[in-house]
Amino acid sequence: MNFLEKYGLKLLLIFILIFSYSITAQSKKLLILGDSISAGYGIKEADNWVTLLQKDYEVRGLNIEIINSSVSGDTTIGGLGRIKRDLSSFNPSHILIELGGNDALRGYPIASIKENLLSIIELIKAKGSLPILMQIRIPPNYGKRYVEAFEKIYQELSLEQDIPLVEFMLENIALNKNLMQLDGIHPNQKAQSLIASEVKKSLVKIIENP
Repeated sequence: MNFLEKYGLKLLLIFILIFSYSITAQSKKLLILGDSISAGYGIKEADNWVTLLQKDYEVRGLNIEIINSSVSGDTTIGGLGRIKRDLSSFNPSHILIELGGNDALRGYPIASIKENLLSIIELIKAKGSLPILMQIRIPPNYGKRYVEAFEKIYQELSLEQDIPLVEFMLENIALNKNLMQLDGIHPNQKAQSLIASEVKKSLVKIIENP
C-alpha cells in the first residue's frame, strides 16, 4: 500500500465518522406525552395532527422524528406511570407534555395535579431530555377559583423549572363548533391541520431552531 492509499483511506474513514456524527447530532426525537387530544380520539391516524406535523417535518427535510405516546383518557398519574418506560424505549431529545385536562374534568386536587406534572418533568430532566409543557385550559363551568388555580399550575411549573411553556393547542379552536366533535371536547378532522400548524409555531424556536 503506497502513501496515498494508506493515508487516503484514513482520511476517508475520518470523513465518514465526522459525517455520521453530524447526522446523529442533528437528529431529534419529539415524544408527545398526551391524552385523547393528541391520541386522535375519533380521528383517523392519517388525519391526526401529530401525523400531519410529522409529514410537515419530512417535507421540509427536517430530521425530527415524532413519537406519539398519547392515550385517550389519560391523566397526569397515568403519564407519570409510563414516562420511565417511554424514556428508556425511545430516548427522546424533547418531550411535549400535554396532560392535566382529564384530571381537571374529574375535579382532581390542584396540588396532586401539579405534583404529578412536576415528577414527570424531573424524570425527563434526569434522563437528559428537554421537557416542554403545554398550557391546558378547561371550561369556565368548573368554577372560577378552580379554573384559575388549575391553569396557573402550568405557568408556575414553567417558571420554577425553567422550561418552555407553549400555548394550548385548542386556544383558537375549542369555542368554534365547526371545529369540534359533537361532544364539544374533542377537535374534529377539520381542526387537525390547524392544530398541527399552531403546535409547529410553538415548537419552531425550541426544536427546529433551539
